[in-house]
Amino acid sequence: ETVYLFGGWDGTQDLADFWAYSVKENQWTCISRDTEKESGPSARSCHKMCIDIQRRQIYTLGRYLDSSVRNSKSLKSDFYRYDIDTNTWMLLSEDTAADGGPKLVFDHQMCMDSEKHMIYTFGGRILTCNGSVDDSRASEPQFSGLFAFDCQCQTWKLLREDSCNAGPEDIQSRIGHCMLFHSKNRCLYVFGGQRSKTYLNDFFSYDVDSDHVDIISDGTKKDSGMVPMTGFTQRATIDPELNEIHVLSGLSKDKEKREENVRNSFWIYDIVRNSWSCVYKNDQAAKENPGKSLQEEEPCPRFAHQLVYDELHKVHYLFGGNPGKSCSPKMRLDDFWSLKLCRPSKEYLLRHCKYLIRKHRFEEKAQTDPLSALKYLQNDLYVTVDHSDPEETKEVVINSLCLIK
Repeated sequence: ETVYLFGGWDGTQDLADFWAYSVKENQWTCISRDTEKESGPSARSCHKMCIDIQRRQIYTLGRYLDSSVRNSKSLKSDFYRYDIDTNTWMLLSEDTAADGGPKLVFDHQMCMDSEKHMIYTFGGRILTCNGSVDDSRASEPQFSGLFAFDCQCQTWKLLREDSCNAGPEDIQSRIGHCMLFHSKNRCLYVFGGQRSKTYLNDFFSYDVDSDHVDIISDGTKKDSGMVPMTGFTQRATIDPELNEIHVLSGLSKDKEKREENVRNSFWIYDIVRNSWSCVYKNDQAAKENPGKSLQEEEPCPRFAHQLVYDELHKVHYLFGGNPGKSCSPKMRLDDFWSLKLCRPSKEYLLRHCKYLIRKHRFEEKAQTDPLSALKYLQNDLYVTVDHSDPEETKEVVINSLCLIK
């Protein structure tokens, strides 16, 4: 029941602080002000972390470097592991590329398979030295492929190179995408993201045991209203028990798109039924509650934030990000939110359906036979009312008053 936060960009500089939030105590604790001083990673942003819950260890890989400080030494991809119980960092690799792993990347994705003690990393943009003449593709963006890291043997394996070919087992690398690991069916799920100036809308799974790619959607179908929109920052989590993927869609990184359609939306993908459903949009909430500001109800739309999920208690946690204010380009957020999806029970749905049917029947009777309608209200409709719900109670009172009139 702990959320860990490391590093990031505060609008001015990279950070190297390391924090833990206790859900039980509702309190933040600073583990380290500067992890580099404790044999840990240097200050960084656009890195990724994953946690091995079984062994209580955290891994971090990747970072962004400004072009002005890139050289052959700084472009090495270091790889660290943090042990929660001993509060110690360990440098696993000074340069993962030299060990057969990915080159230095940012905006990639990383997932942990605790059962097999494996880490999977996919995509991200490879950082290169400017003015490089030995690589004809140096001016073009380069993207990292799909790699697996065996935590036990500490060895890397390239599973898929970045490919633009449309073969059945080929996958296109990207940045800003979502990748999740389903611990029960042992598949990685990848969707969304961006490649150069193209926003990708495909959705595929990768079976880590059989090395097989399954294209769930190639992104060409004209059903854009039924799937999360491309071009907007998406953060996703997975619940293997419920067989669901949750997606929070926020602000676009693209300045031109930022002002249009600014809103949060929350989507659920049912893995078994292969179907998306939008369960929330904040423009609807604004219409229903015009008196309340968005900031009181939910986090404002943003990008560069983080979203994690507590599978046990079914709670999401969101921290920070960039609100995309053109008047304050250096502004970064440090707000912290929790989100719990409240689903109606079968009992509630059955009762509520009975209530709606009987309410409609009552209204029909009231038009032709008020006395019969009154008896129906007292004997049939009344027993289906949830008296703890002020809306339903109010409706019954109004209906009875209409009969008296």
